[in-house]
Amino acid sequence: MRLRSEIPAETTWDLTHLYRNESGFDKDLENIRALLSDISGKKGQLTATAAGLLQVLQWHDQLGVLLEHTAGYAHMAFDVDMGDPAAKERYETMNNLLDKLSDQLSFVEPEFLRMEPETFDAYAAREPQLETYRFTFEKLFRQKAHVRAESEEEILSRMGSLGGVFGKIYDDLVVNDLPFPEIPGEDGQMILANEANYRKILGGYNRDLRERYFSALLNAYGSHVNAITSILAGSVKSRVFAARTRFYPSSRHMALARNHIPIEVYDNLIATVRAQTGPLRDYLALRRETLGYDALHFYDLFVPLVEDSDKSYTYEEARDTVLEALQVLGEPYVQVLREAFAQRWIDVYPNKGKTPGAYASGIYGVHPYSLLNFAGTLDDVFTMAHELGHVMHSYYSNIHQPYVKSDYAIFAAEVASTVNENLLYHYLLKKAQTPREKTHLLSMHLDAFRSTMYRQAFFADFEMTAHHMAETDIPLTPQSLCERYGDLYALYYGPGFAIDECLRYEWARIPHFYNSFYVYQYATGISAAITLAKGVLTGKSGALDAYLAFLRSGGSDYPIALLQKAGVDMSSPGPILAAVDDFKETLAALKATRA
Repeated sequence: MRLRSEIPAETTWDLTHLYRNESGFDKDLENIRALLSDISGKKGQLTATAAGLLQVLQWHDQLGVLLEHTAGYAHMAFDVDMGDPAAKERYETMNNLLDKLSDQLSFVEPEFLRMEPETFDAYAAREPQLETYRFTFEKLFRQKAHVRAESEEEILSRMGSLGGVFGKIYDDLVVNDLPFPEIPGEDGQMILANEANYRKILGGYNRDLRERYFSALLNAYGSHVNAITSILAGSVKSRVFAARTRFYPSSRHMALARNHIPIEVYDNLIATVRAQTGPLRDYLALRRETLGYDALHFYDLFVPLVEDSDKSYTYEEARDTVLEALQVLGEPYVQVLREAFAQRWIDVYPNKGKTPGAYASGIYGVHPYSLLNFAGTLDDVFTMAHELGHVMHSYYSNIHQPYVKSDYAIFAAEVASTVNENLLYHYLLKKAQTPREKTHLLSMHLDAFRSTMYRQAFFADFEMTAHHMAETDIPLTPQSLCERYGDLYALYYGPGFAIDECLRYEWARIPHFYNSFYVYQYATGISAAITLAKGVLTGKSGALDAYLAFLRSGGSDYPIALLQKAGVDMSSPGPILAAVDDFKETLAALKATRA
């Protein structure tokens, strides 16, 4: 793998847009400390006067912008060269500062919450600039019934920090301490059965190797299932404790209340997907038949249905393909993306010491950045389109919203990225010239849907079950968790799917369970995205304008309301059923292509 110094500069991101030199970064660290001192000095007086409240809120905004700049710079510089000592030191300095900020500003929200809504209304009448913060306080005031006395809040804040430790313990165990075994590969060389080789091995055609790898991987987790069960139980019970202490009906209610997501949205997702497992089972049957297996196992789910079908793309070809596919979103949208490529908002290629994966970061007052690890596969092209969806969501939000309303909720975050993936898929499918190309794209779309809709709803179902067990005093044991996980596989995947004993341990390798009630948003996100993309592609009246308005809206309203304005009501089964219909249509097209 190439060194960072060997990567062409034009394919790396240009962090001088943030800071031209280290002195600028250091100066902003001083400004952060000064603002921290200013805000801390107002403790006990934050809401004493209208002018004082406005001043503190403006300081808080300035602090937030500076933190985006400094943390973004430190994080991104470290991510592309983790072996750089200066980048590592800067990264750790920033992390330490963030921990200090969190502790020293813990008084702010409880103090705001002691103010009555009528007081804010009176203050806003005197200081009209406070209207910018009305939605912020509307969200805060919704929490009033769940706020305890100041001394209790301090304890709960510390307990919250302790609850977050369970995720760190899990990461330390599975990343640093869990002994993953080696197995013989196709060429006789030993292969480590760890997470890094997951997609490579499971996407290969050697079934014996896939089976041995998957069994070795999951049994590694199974060998530590008692410890992992205790870690997960601790994480779940900490959330249950917090919910009970704050008078929420359940930990699920507490998690969804952050973004004012009605509990019915979650219930509706699980109930609708459970009732719509038939199409998934039909696809699994087709996959089993196509591959010629008597029974389909989990390790058979990633094998391409068309052998040697992957086309290789240069970075320039991928860029041009994505730009062309997204033309349906309008020339202004695509022009910003051209600027992103030309002005080096994107870090393209892998290099030694660079973090794996891909992400996008919105930096208020500058522009978003995106990290890729482009290797030329079709998956990499879709990843590019996905991350550029995040880039454009942040771009539009940041230029159209004040800082306090620019940060959109996770519930809305996966929509823009998945819309882009859908638009790219339909563009490539329309251009496909051979049955082999069409078969590959159709099956790829079905697999993406399976892993994003069905699998994430499955995870959300299990997560809900685990929390309900804790809330009703049912012990979380390896046996009880594995049993319920296996039951869900039988429910979702049906009788034609083989549930290997090691598959019952799979929950132990899912890190998302330590970020409670997060995964369901992938399923709701793809449902909303399919509906929005279809509206744009079919030229539905007002669909494009409504979608772009959604991108511009940022965090100016609750995500449910923002999607409703864009034409998607996630409180109803409609979008989920429409997404399942898309799955059915794709499956029918795949069967026709193979006929």
